[in-house]
Amino acid sequence: MGLIKNIVSGDMAEEKKKKETEKSKYDQALEKYNTNIDEAEVKAAVEKIIKEKVAENDTVDVKKFLLGSVELTSLHTTDTEEEILALTEKVNNFEHDYPDLPHVAAICVYPVFTELVAQSLEVDGVEITNVTGNFPSSQSRMEVKIAETKLAVADGATNIDIVLPVGKFLSGDYEGVCDDIQELKEACGDVPMKVILETCDLGSMSNIKKAALLSMYAGADYIKTSTGKEKQGATPEGVYVMCQAIKEYYDQTGIVIGLKPAGGINTVMDAVVLYTIVKEVLGEKWLTNELFRLGTSRLTNLLISEIKGSEIKYF
Repeated sequence: MGLIKNIVSGDMAEEKKKKETEKSKYDQALEKYNTNIDEAEVKAAVEKIIKEKVAENDTVDVKKFLLGSVELTSLHTTDTEEEILALTEKVNNFEHDYPDLPHVAAICVYPVFTELVAQSLEVDGVEITNVTGNFPSSQSRMEVKIAETKLAVADGATNIDIVLPVGKFLSGDYEGVCDDIQELKEACGDVPMKVILETCDLGSMSNIKKAALLSMYAGADYIKTSTGKEKQGATPEGVYVMCQAIKEYYDQTGIVIGLKPAGGINTVMDAVVLYTIVKEVLGEKWLTNELFRLGTSRLTNLLISEIKGSEIKYF
């Protein structure tokens, strides 16, 4: 019995050592970056950008750009096929009704509506974004997450948004976090994948940066702030830190990662502030509707109204 016990103990120790070694590669990746964020410094930096730079971006041209970066979103429990079809038809008709304005960047819906949107959408350049992987909690078996993602792609999704496994991240299981993201990225194939950090649940700016870096390290094509289903959405401070992470990751790897603020973008000025932060931290390179997206349902009409100078409720 003693020999068997020693063998089992030895195997367990070896397994523990192996896991520690495997985990260390994620810690080593994070060590390349400054993840000890001074939140007062972030707040001051954001306030300075808002005070000194936002006014110059409060223009019609910027608002047109923002309109063209919107992922027109409908993620309600009450969504029906008729409502999603009507939304898609409005996107189809928008170019005819407003030929001087850009169309939205994407329609974002649940996977159950993907085939309907794919069959009805007639506008070139408008992506079909799906939230998969047991959105918004990410709390499901990986087999279920992978199946849902693969089915969405098969049905015609051209962008996939998944949620970071926040529980695993908060427990320090960085290996599990990265494994989940990598597996879902494989399920996406060539379809770009956004990882939603759910920044309001991460507890600190340091954690936001760590989560952003791990997501990019694991294969995210974009990082996204929020599901819009939790207590808070995108904040200027959270977006600032995510931009810092994207910039530093680019400087280290040469890989360009996109950004999608979402949730809580309630006014045009909210969007202009986020645009300004991206411009100041990341630069003009990121100011395209491929690399900068806005996840929102209400902002579209507000942007059209401000551009046109009168209240318009088109969508």
